[in-house]
Amino acid sequence: MLKPELLDILACPKCKGDLKYEPEEARLECPACRLRYRIEDDIPIMLIDEAETI
Repeated sequence: MLKPELLDILACPKCKGDLKYEPEEARLECPACRLRYRIEDDIPIMLIDEAETI
């Protein structure tokens, strides 16, 4: 579970837009870029090359 303080400062690395947090799926989603970033051990993996296209 990510802390609210961290969620407030996280942005999509590609478009700098807001991210949607999906705690049950352990991922962050950027609706604008249609990318999903996984979360491993409470650490968001914010690498564009490792993002999943939705």
